[in-house]
Amino acid sequence: MSGKQGRLRTLSCRLDAWRLAREPDPSEAHLGPPPTGFTLLPWLLLGLGSLASVLQGGTSHPWLGGLGLLAFNTLYIYVAMRSFHPKLRTSPSTRLALLAMALLTCALSLAFGGTWLLFFLLLGLSAGAALRGRRLARWGWTLAALAGVVGGIKDGWSGLNIAYGTLLSTMVTAAILSLSDAVRQLRAAREELAARAVAEERLRFSRDLHDLLGHTLSVIVVKSEAARRLAPRDLDAALTQITDIEAVGRQALTEVREAVTGYREGSLGTELDRARSALSAADVEPVVHRSGPPLPPQAEALLGWVLREAVTNVVRHSGASRCEIAVSGGTERVRLTVRDDGTGPNRAPQGPGTGLTGLTERLATAGGSLTAGAEPRGGFAVTAELPVGG
Repeated sequence: MSGKQGRLRTLSCRLDAWRLAREPDPSEAHLGPPPTGFTLLPWLLLGLGSLASVLQGGTSHPWLGGLGLLAFNTLYIYVAMRSFHPKLRTSPSTRLALLAMALLTCALSLAFGGTWLLFFLLLGLSAGAALRGRRLARWGWTLAALAGVVGGIKDGWSGLNIAYGTLLSTMVTAAILSLSDAVRQLRAAREELAARAVAEERLRFSRDLHDLLGHTLSVIVVKSEAARRLAPRDLDAALTQITDIEAVGRQALTEVREAVTGYREGSLGTELDRARSALSAADVEPVVHRSGPPLPPQAEALLGWVLREAVTNVVRHSGASRCEIAVSGGTERVRLTVRDDGTGPNRAPQGPGTGLTGLTERLATAGGSLTAGAEPRGGFAVTAELPVGG
């Protein structure tokens, strides 16, 4: 029962991976585009009172107030636009502009007071956007204290409201922007994980199809050739080969269905029997040696894949007359060796092909290894080693 539940969970995870990669998340539509410096520009409306004071002559030096207002707005826009780019936000020029903003805010507030003290709130917004990080609390309290001192000088105890507003604008702005960045990073990480899960599932499926169909089609071809050769002189033997072809085809359909659902669990004993049949049909003498204790299901499945691929290569490429299959196991490791005496012209001189390469990756994941290559005395050998508890 637990094995069935595990399979259902595996299939559920794979379906979830496909769904995440192929279907958009409804919550993503509510996030919208990432924030930019334009999100802070509407807060410049806090300076309308100071602008009205300049235009109506409510300040002692209107031209000085106008220049100060223009300089402050320029610095505010400059810092706001650079605060949403990680590299520009931490650059020295942004920090210098923020320092100039602080000095200008203090100067304008001390010179004119009143609505000009609201510039400390805009300074807090800029600082919260630009100084996101570990030192934010220190700078936030420093700006609040500075706003409290300047506000106290101009408006007495009412300056505490300016200090509180400055601290609040700094911390809330930094918290909202940091949370927005975190949500987007998590969404990007989730999409990447889903894409990797889909890629791994595609790789698993392609490997299974290669290993399944490559071997099965080779056996069908070999037995079909044997049936054609036997038909003129021994009809009963040819019918036996045709019956084997039907059995192999039915078994192939079952294995393809199992590979699609991810439920396939190979058996080394079954693969040994199939290897004997395939080699005999190809006029290759099979010699099988097996020793050692029974193996766990995962080790049986992995070694069954290796045996199937190695025998397929012997039948298709080797031109061998003899193939030796040896399985030797112990309490810790098990070894499978498939050695033939072939020197066929179709054998690839560059080494293992796609099938063996994929099996090498599978065994490496389980803590094993696979080697394949020509023998010094002729022939070809494939050796797989695997931890028994892998």
